[in-house]
Amino acid sequence: MVRVLVFSTLYPNAAQRNHGVFVENRLRKTVGLGGIDATVLAPVPYFPIAHPIFGRYAAFARAPKHEIRSGLEVWHPRYLAIPRVGAGLAPDLLYRAGLSAVRNLARRGLTFDVIDAHYFYPDGVAAALLGEALQLPVVITARGTDLTLIPTEAGPRARIKWAIQHASASVAVCNDLGRRLVALGASEKRTIVLRNGVDLELFTQADRQAARTALDINTFTVLSVGSLIPRKGHHLAIEAIALRADCALLIAGGGPQRAELEALAHRLGVDERVRFLGDVPHRDLPRLYAAADVLLLASEREGWANVLLEAMACGTPVIATDVNGTSEVVRSSAAGRLIPRRTPEAIIDTLDDLRRDLPHRQDTRSYAEQFSWEPIARANRTLLTAAARAGYAGRFDDKIVGEARAQLTGAAEPDSR
Repeated sequence: MVRVLVFSTLYPNAAQRNHGVFVENRLRKTVGLGGIDATVLAPVPYFPIAHPIFGRYAAFARAPKHEIRSGLEVWHPRYLAIPRVGAGLAPDLLYRAGLSAVRNLARRGLTFDVIDAHYFYPDGVAAALLGEALQLPVVITARGTDLTLIPTEAGPRARIKWAIQHASASVAVCNDLGRRLVALGASEKRTIVLRNGVDLELFTQADRQAARTALDINTFTVLSVGSLIPRKGHHLAIEAIALRADCALLIAGGGPQRAELEALAHRLGVDERVRFLGDVPHRDLPRLYAAADVLLLASEREGWANVLLEAMACGTPVIATDVNGTSEVVRSSAAGRLIPRRTPEAIIDTLDDLRRDLPHRQDTRSYAEQFSWEPIARANRTLLTAAARAGYAGRFDDKIVGEARAQLTGAAEPDSR
């Protein structure tokens, strides 16, 4: 049995149920194969007051110190996160919190063979420091902004490059991020792409009419899912809907931009056609996908956008800005269309094109079925097992990734017809 310490601030907790759910999903599927015993360290920024007036900071205070999720022990040690000015210190503060937590676990009799870290900065850097202190091999997964945005700053870029050189293996969730890893100095022989999958049991075709009735939908409806922050492009979705009087828009997500987006909808005169649903639990998203005619993702950047496959698995085609790994997800007319430019006009042109030839919802579902978690979970288990077997001394052995890559050989590429 390989004992894995999963380390990342991107992990759900009782107060932030949708936070980092993609990390939990891959781990859950991997552990489900057997041979892996995992404990999760998911540090949470320290904040002393749980009153809702403090927004997302209050959620930090409400997060439990310990919980059981999907049968796994999850610990949430606190670390000092200083807004705006603390980015350079974040890896070291995370490392100190993580090291203290690991030592506490050791006193309970828990030891580990390998660290499985997610998000290169600050989490991956902190995990690499932990690996050095504990003499453990480390596998780090790049998820998106950690490689598409953060390395533009010299300090974080240097520390990311250091972490890459000290990791047994670097993992990317799409080819675009894989290329960025290599450009930052990762060895191609120790870099592997393990895309995200989709839970085909949770995200499935539901009674469409019942879903639409429950949400009081009676017109062509576009759905936009994601945190209410500028890079997700909800403002572009609202501006696009204003150009088509026969369309309505549902926005699922919470965040600091809500008041601004509501004001935009009012200013454009589409208040009655734009509905804000707030944060929607992950398990409740299938009914939204079932009710919608199209999912719109207008992001400025994405690693691998899970909402695209989730919608497709429910039979809902997508339109999405052609950024980073999105073209690796949307590869067929059954899946939807890529938006060539990030403007309201381009969104509407792409939507109109899709509406002229909407795929059958079963065809969209069939396309999504090619993205099951099973081959990814098998390769991930092989990767962690090989890294643990090599140990700290043998952490730079190219065979570690080679064994995992062999697990993916023969796995079908998504049909792009």
